[in-house]
Order: sequence, then C-alpha cells, then structure tokens
Amino acid sequence: MARILLAEDDDSMRRFLAKALENAGHEVAAYGRGDQAHEKLKDDVFDILLTDIVMPEMDGIELARRAADLDPTMKIMFITGFAAVALNPENAAPKEAKVLSKPFHLKDLVAEVERLMAA
Repeated sequence: MARILLAEDDDSMRRFLAKALENAGHEVAAYGRGDQAHEKLKDDVFDILLTDIVMPEMDGIELARRAADLDPTMKIMFITGFAAVALNPENAAPKEAKVLSKPFHLKDLVAEVERLMAA
C-alpha cells in the first residue's frame, strides 16, 4: 500500500482516480489545486505525488519541484494530456518523475503506482 498525494483540478477526474487507487488498497489524499497539495506536503509524508501538470495557482511541475525539495525520496508521477510539457528539459521537472499520458486506463495507473513502489 502506498500513501499517495493526488493533485488534479478536474473534480470528476480527481474523484475517479482517488476511488480507483483506494480500491487498489492505497491511501489517497486528493486536492484540486497544487498550492493546497503543497501545504499538505509540509505537514505529512507521502510515498508518491501523483499530479496533473496544468492546474491553476500552482502547476504540477512547480508542485513536483517543491515536493522533491521537501522529500527527495518521494516518487513523482505526472498525469497529463501534455506529456511533451513534462518531458521538456527547460521546465526543470524532477528527472526521475514518470509521465502517464491521458487518456489512460485505470489498470495502467494502478500498475504504474505498483511499479513505482517496487522500484
């Protein structure tokens, strides 16, 4: 089981992803904005940050950078329809971060989370 911090601004997608991960046995704290997720990171410890890239207030790349500063051992996965943004070296996303491109099947998400935890 992993403790997962989920940051996704689309309400229905956030609920859908959180439920799927919880059904797979993971503990999920879900937030609709990157700045809210960052505040939670200051007070709690998570195994994985699962974040959308394009969000208001604080985007997922900035959230990932700040998360890596707070806890360099935390694993990071981007979920996005804009994979090229995450992979662009100019944005300084954490190098070890994984990218899962939308659309994806929930079983792929769960499998990626399990791979991250096994690594």
